[in-house]
Amino acid sequence: MIRKIAITGPESTGKSMLAQQLADHYHTLWVPEFARDYLTSLNRPYEEDDILYIARQQLQKEKASAAMAKDRLFCDTELIVTKIWSEVKYGRCHPWILQQIERHRYDLYLLCDIDLPWEFDPLREHPGKRKFLFDRYHRELSERGFRFAVIRGNGRIRTENAIRIVENFGF
Repeated sequence: MIRKIAITGPESTGKSMLAQQLADHYHTLWVPEFARDYLTSLNRPYEEDDILYIARQQLQKEKASAAMAKDRLFCDTELIVTKIWSEVKYGRCHPWILQQIERHRYDLYLLCDIDLPWEFDPLREHPGKRKFLFDRYHRELSERGFRFAVIRGNGRIRTENAIRIVENFGF
């Protein structure tokens, strides 16, 4: 059985790097964030419908990777990210995304703290809302009763903290 571990949290908290480092450590696969490639190749500003498309594609990529993963699959993002993104940008979230959050659960969520410096990226939109967004992720995971832990630290310490948490949860 594959254990699925979601890396989640606000922008610029090291999710992609952490997902890749954990996959390397455990000699398995990780699922990159579909939104990054999609939005980079989009020749127009994104729209609300794009968020739903991104969510669907992310789950498809995850399903394909799960079939090839070894023991664990690390997912760089999950549907709570698309939910919060949509709610912050448009004030609502598509019902399909909300349904899938309940149906498509992970064995563990690693919530990346905002203790890393924010780095500019043309796709990032909220450098001034990091605390607000982190608190929103924390509340969302807590209220849903999802098994999660907050990942803190810089560089190798962050990765080691994540490995320790994965091990402590028995994964």
